[in-house]
Formats: sequence, structure tokens, C-alpha cells
Amino acid sequence: MADCGISAILFDLDNTLVDTAGAGKVAFQEVGNLLKCKLDHANINDICERFGKKLLKESFNPSASQTIDEVRINHWQEALQEAGVDAGQDLALECYYTWKNTRLQTLSLPPEYLALLKKLRSSYKLLLLTNGDTQTQREKVEAVGCEELFDAVVVGGEHAEQKPATSIFMHCFELLGVQPHECIMVGDSLDTDIQGGINAGVRATVWINKKNTPPPQNITPDYNIPCVLDLPDILANLRCYLLHKANSLFSRAYQSEMSQIQ
Repeated sequence: MADCGISAILFDLDNTLVDTAGAGKVAFQEVGNLLKCKLDHANINDICERFGKKLLKESFNPSASQTIDEVRINHWQEALQEAGVDAGQDLALECYYTWKNTRLQTLSLPPEYLALLKKLRSSYKLLLLTNGDTQTQREKVEAVGCEELFDAVVVGGEHAEQKPATSIFMHCFELLGVQPHECIMVGDSLDTDIQGGINAGVRATVWINKKNTPPPQNITPDYNIPCVLDLPDILANLRCYLLHKANSLFSRAYQSEMSQIQ
């Protein structure tokens, strides 16, 4: 393991390692193309925006009778109806699977990210920690083909609590056989990734801040970088800091021991 006191790195998936937001935009464009062929005089942007809002507010219970696919097909059907489109479930089905399949096909792990993860894994244990419904997130992981890059993949929907709950972080630490202070958390969400890492007592939190916006006063990440590719600089910085701290502690202990001898 690395010699900086860090033995494991926890990564978020969506909009940290893969551009889920960008893939979503491409998926909506494809749905728009579909609807242009199907409908006359419909506000297609309004339909897609209505679905997007329902997605953001979605609260899925995996123990319920519906699957996540069925729930989201209903989202599309409701969006169409609310926009004044008198359409049956067939069109909602087409919209959903066009959106879903396009998004999955568009998702990818950039080659430079792949190279970075392979390099990091030679020195650290790596774990992928992602919130969301089990089926949805497992489909993304499979589509990207990244599972083999990690020592473990933890999906929030498979556990009683998701990020930022401390319990799911503790589960990750147990899987890797490490202590919280031996880990760093890397993610784009201040509310789930960064606050969760802070609550769980990780050594450092790294915020992927693509828009370079200042963090709110109530959540302070240890590091703020625009891209995962900047992570090696953070690790080097952290290594220097921890080595300096260790040397200082050793020096003080040595001086104290010598003073007692004298």
C-alpha cells in the first residue's frame, strides 16, 4: 500500500467517474427525435422536462410491486398526459426505452480515467460507492464495464441506508478491511459524498467541482478539484503533509525523551 497513511480510495460513480448528466442530455435528444416523428404540435421540450422533474423527485421502493422500469414508464406516460398528449402506454414505453438504452450506450469511462484507476489500484484498494436503485446502478456499472477495476462495488439501493449515512461507509470499510482514517472519499456531491465521508471519519474528502463553484459554509471538503485526473496531485500533497506530521510527532517525542534523560 501507499506510504502516505492512505490505503483505500472510495469513488462515487455518477458525474464523478462517468458523465451521467451528459449521457442524459443525449438520451433526451433521442426521445425528442422519436416524438417529432410521432406527434404534431406537441411541446416536446415540455414533455422531456416533465419527465426529468419526476425523475429528480422519484422515491422508489424496491419492495413494492412495481419495478423501476415500470415506475419510469409511468413517469413518461404522466409527462405526456400532463403536456396534453392523448397517448397510450405504447408511446410511453418507446420513450422510456429510447431514453434508457441511449443513456446506457452513451455512458463510458474515459480512457484516461481507466488508466488512472489501473495505476491507483497498484497502490491502493479501490471501492465504488454509488447511491441509487440496484437495477439502475448495476446496469450502469455493467454498461461502463468498470467493476473489475475495483476491489468492491457497493450500491446504496442494496442497503438499509445510502450516502451520506455512516452505516454504508462502515460497510465499505469492513469490505476493504481498513479503518476510516486510512481512506479518502472522492465524489461530486457535497450532500452525499463529501458530507458522508466527513461523518464517517475518512482521512480526507475530495470534491469533484467541475463548475469551480465555492462550497457552502456548512460543508467543507478537504480538497476541491475540477477533474478526477487531478487526484494524483492531491495524493502527493496528502503524502507530504502526513509525512511531515509524522516527522514532527517523532521529533517532539524524541526531544521529550532526551529532556527526561538529561
